[in-house]
Amino acid sequence: SIKAIESSSKEDDTMWLTYWVVYGVFSVAEFFSDIFLYWFPFYYVGKCLFLVWCMAPVSWNGSQVLYQNVIRPCFLRHHQTVDNVLGNLSTKA
Repeated sequence: SIKAIESSSKEDDTMWLTYWVVYGVFSVAEFFSDIFLYWFPFYYVGKCLFLVWCMAPVSWNGSQVLYQNVIRPCFLRHHQTVDNVLGNLSTKA
C-alpha cells in the first residue's frame, strides 16, 4: 500500500485502497459469522483463495467486482444518513 501511495500513478492507489475497503468489510462480516464458518471443511482454504482473488492483478479481481456491485451501491444509498449521524455526534461531543 505504501508503494502504491508513493508512486506517481494513481491507478494503483485506487486498486489497493479498493482492496482494503473490501478486506475491511470482509473482516467485519467474518468477525460476526466466524463462530459458524470455521466448522465448514476447507473454510480457511476458501478464505485464502478469496483473498488471493481480491488481490489478483487483473481487471476482474474480487475487490473491483465486490466494490462495484455490492459495497459502492450500499454506500451510495446510505452515505447521507451516516454523514448526518456522525455530524450530530460530533456536535453533541
